[in-house]
Amino acid sequence: MNYTTGDIGFMIISTALVMLMTPGLAFFYGGLVKKRHVLSMMMQSIIAMGVVTLIWVVLGYSLAFGPDIGSVIGGLDHLMLNGVGLEPRTEGATIPHLLFMVFQMMFAILTPALMTGATAERLRFPAFVLLMSFWSLLVYVPIAHWVWGGGWLGNLGALDFAGGTVVHISSGFSGLIAALVIGKRINKSTDPTIPHNIPYVILGGTLLWFGWFGFNAGSELAADGIAVIAFVTTFIAAALGLLGWVVAEKLHRGKPTVLGAISGAVAGLVAITPACAYVTNASAMVIGLVAGGLCYFAVAILKDKLGYDDALDAFGIHGIGGTWGALATGIFCTTAVNPLGKDGLFYSGEFHQVGIQLIAVLATYIYAGLVTFILLKVIGAITPLTATDAEQVSGLDTTQHGESAYPDFEGLTANSIYNL
Repeated sequence: MNYTTGDIGFMIISTALVMLMTPGLAFFYGGLVKKRHVLSMMMQSIIAMGVVTLIWVVLGYSLAFGPDIGSVIGGLDHLMLNGVGLEPRTEGATIPHLLFMVFQMMFAILTPALMTGATAERLRFPAFVLLMSFWSLLVYVPIAHWVWGGGWLGNLGALDFAGGTVVHISSGFSGLIAALVIGKRINKSTDPTIPHNIPYVILGGTLLWFGWFGFNAGSELAADGIAVIAFVTTFIAAALGLLGWVVAEKLHRGKPTVLGAISGAVAGLVAITPACAYVTNASAMVIGLVAGGLCYFAVAILKDKLGYDDALDAFGIHGIGGTWGALATGIFCTTAVNPLGKDGLFYSGEFHQVGIQLIAVLATYIYAGLVTFILLKVIGAITPLTATDAEQVSGLDTTQHGESAYPDFEGLTANSIYNL
């Protein structure tokens, strides 16, 4: 077996880091909603770890990374992980096939959880489980195959090192479609969502940032120089995304916020994801800085102008940030960083790679949006999508799960707290 023990150790750690991103997302989203919805929001991330694992092991991995069929989908050769063992997946690979499978599974788990931010505080749990299950199989799996599994976008030359189109654009735009189909929250204009626990948001955001090193650097599948490049550009873009958002917020609203800082860091992380192994450190600075300002504009201005209720800005950060990152990859990629990449617009003066990236973006938008719309309509005919007004007022924690995040504090007055 052509193993490299250092690569195996690196990939085990990277896989664990990506796994950490899902509970990190649970805290990030959980802190952003009202306190009566926090557990329901966290549950939508946590349940993905169970449901998507089942789907991935039984069928999803085989369809995503099995032998290519028509550049559209993988075959059934790896059904129930048949043939996925300790042998390397491909000639020259230095890690077991089984380790590659579980690393990719962590991506598959995180992606549908990302789009839950768009439908926060009103999507019913049974509908979400159905949507997540079929979306994982019918949206995530085919797009993953198109880009990474031998499909048509990869063959076209689209660059997506760690998931700009596969993960962020697919989940962000699908979240927007879901928000439009499900409708706005009750009393959105008179009872806006104010994050009930900013420390949760900071904890979740920093866990995402930490896990993102496994997400991006681990996508090299080896502990080598390209992984180092991906690691460094990831941090730089996140830091500059933080600054870009804070500066835009200061100029627009007069005061920078810690919520804005961590949101900007996530925007920078999203944008650098497809480009991290193909661009210079200077380009990573530009990508992150633009992402912070661009995503702030999408969240603070565009959403209000267009009137859609993307509750936790899944589209504003992941959809918009992912789109910018995919196109920026075509602008700033250079073979001076990675010989397996291309020379983009900035270095070659040609729009060829930007055009390929644009095709990948549009294909992801069209396919993910259309399938998500159809799934929601079918699921809506089976079970209600939107919580009733009474359920939203009472909170999805109690109406969907029979729990409360803060039971010891309910009904307490200032005097009763003083006397505790």
